[in-house]
Amino acid sequence: MGVGKSTVGALLAQRLGVGYRDTDEDIVAAEGRAISEIFVDDGEEHFRALEKAAVAAALAEHEGVLALGGGAILDADSRALLAAHPVVYLSMDVDEAVRRTGLNVARPLLTVNPRKQWRELMEARRHLYTEVARVVVATDGRTPEEVAEAVLDATELRKSEDEA
Repeated sequence: MGVGKSTVGALLAQRLGVGYRDTDEDIVAAEGRAISEIFVDDGEEHFRALEKAAVAAALAEHEGVLALGGGAILDADSRALLAAHPVVYLSMDVDEAVRRTGLNVARPLLTVNPRKQWRELMEARRHLYTEVARVVVATDGRTPEEVAEAVLDATELRKSEDEA
């Protein structure tokens, strides 16, 4: 959440010459409303069901770079589907997360005490992120371009000069 996965994902897709897709954007488009509205109107459980379906559809239909919402890994079926893909976990520390997300009401899980809530979310999720990720790339103090380069280096997905 707030790590820059959408920005970095789009940069990676461009550098790899493939398409980019974001499951959060898929959900917003399908529902015709913001994720924060879905949380408020229908609850987190309903959102997670939509997210699970969006992840499964995107993995089945999309060949390029795919950005997933921060909670997508909570679902065991989604984690199992991700096992066959080169998953990258973009990490950051709490100070950077709070600086980037602040008190943004568009982030329904961080509306009361962002620092405390972010720590609790990460404590609950970090082991799941590392379980599905082939590589971990820290984003702290890096520009999106630097993060994209680090991902390409770490995953060895970069096109060789002959292919470019």
